[in-house]
Order: sequence, then C-alpha cells, then structure tokens
Amino acid sequence: MADGGEIGMQEVTAHALLTNEVGLHARPSVKLTQLAKRFASSVEIAIAADGPWTDAKSPVKIMRVKAAKGETLYMRANGTDAEAAVGALVELVNRKFDEE
Repeated sequence: MADGGEIGMQEVTAHALLTNEVGLHARPSVKLTQLAKRFASSVEIAIAADGPWTDAKSPVKIMRVKAAKGETLYMRANGTDAEAAVGALVELVNRKFDEE
C-alpha cells in the first residue's frame, strides 16, 4: 500500500465564506497569519478564485486584503503539509475566527 510513503509537494485549494461581523479585519488577520505560520507550506489567500493571491504569513499584506462579511475567501497552499494548512484555515474562518 502507498500509506506511509512520502507525499511530496502538493497544491491544495479551498474556500470559505466570511460570516464574522468584521470580515478579514485586524484581529482576524492576525489570527489567520499566526495559524498560517505554523505550517511549512507556502500559504496564500485571495478574494477571487483567480487571485490576486496574497501571502497568508504576512500580517501587513493580509490586512490590505480587507475582505468583508459575506465575501468568499479562497485559500491555497503548496508543500508537504498543504492539506493540513488549508484545512486549518477553513476551520478558522468557519469558526468566525473564535470571535463570536
């Protein structure tokens, strides 16, 4: 079986609806970047499926995105833990950044 073999590099994508009141503002941006930095993979977000993509590990760049409540946040990650990274970000957004 292939279980236990090295997965190698992979790109994983997902999206989640921003349902928290402030959208991707200051505190949610910091939480998102802190979470993204826990993963070895490169992690990016966008507010359109085709980009432009923003480095999710950069607090300054993430705050510039200014996604509002009701917008869809697209995520993608490249690397050995890409699936875990994207899954964790989707979960954070779905939990409304633990703010409500």
